[in-house]
Amino acid sequence: MRLFLLTALTMCAFAANSILNRMAVEGGDSDPAGFAVMRVLAGALMLAVLVLIRGGSLPLRSPRRFIGAGALSLYMIGFSIAYLTLDAGLGALILFGVVQITMFVATAVTGNSPTRQQLLGAAIALGGLAYVLWPSGTVRVDPVGAALMCAAGIGWAAYSLAGRSEPNALAGTAANFVIALPVTAGALLLLGGGWQMTGTGLLLSAISGAVTSGLGYALWYRVLPQLAPTVAAVVQLSVPVIAILGGVLLLSETAEARLLIGAALVLGGIALAVLRRQRG
Repeated sequence: MRLFLLTALTMCAFAANSILNRMAVEGGDSDPAGFAVMRVLAGALMLAVLVLIRGGSLPLRSPRRFIGAGALSLYMIGFSIAYLTLDAGLGALILFGVVQITMFVATAVTGNSPTRQQLLGAAIALGGLAYVLWPSGTVRVDPVGAALMCAAGIGWAAYSLAGRSEPNALAGTAANFVIALPVTAGALLLLGGGWQMTGTGLLLSAISGAVTSGLGYALWYRVLPQLAPTVAAVVQLSVPVIAILGGVLLLSETAEARLLIGAALVLGGIALAVLRRQRG
């Protein structure tokens, strides 16, 4: 039960990032690139202070940083630029679909193939997510945006897989954020990212970085060693659904029957995949 609650709290933190991003960007208080940079900066500051207060140090020179910080930078850069040309729902579908596929493939390559029930649960959950997020009418997919979102998905999957071997979740996450900050800021600047931010945008990005990203990612690194990679991949499909439900409650967005049906499919698929693991 404790693992379930911690995992659910982590998924809610990830969903909150999406809500905060939408509030800032769609409200005209920040551009995507500026929000991403401030998000990483706030996360780095929050986590570094917490590590130092506890008497620890940042493992900046650890070989794990090549994967952890590199994957985090790839995710942040691809995610921020891709949403300039992709529909929000389609972007989330591509992102979490690629995350799931990448983590399943990595698991199979290491000799821990997912069970049939886990595959079925993953397929049901991904189908439910597609049902909720697929745009209505004519779908126009920008190839560059789709490629960037695929790169972001691979980056996040690699970041999640790297977290399974991180000996200190808080210090490792802090080091990842510190190293990812100049990489992310420099790459977004070279790719033409702008900088438009009001006081509200700064506040929202700071909350996203310090709380729902920084502390949320540290918590994710803490629970990852206790989750099979396939389970970790499937449970993340709940994030877009939670974000949409949060939009209904916090942003006065409309809850349609399509959302409720899709949410039931996603949660049912996750339960099918996870329960098999618990019985085993």
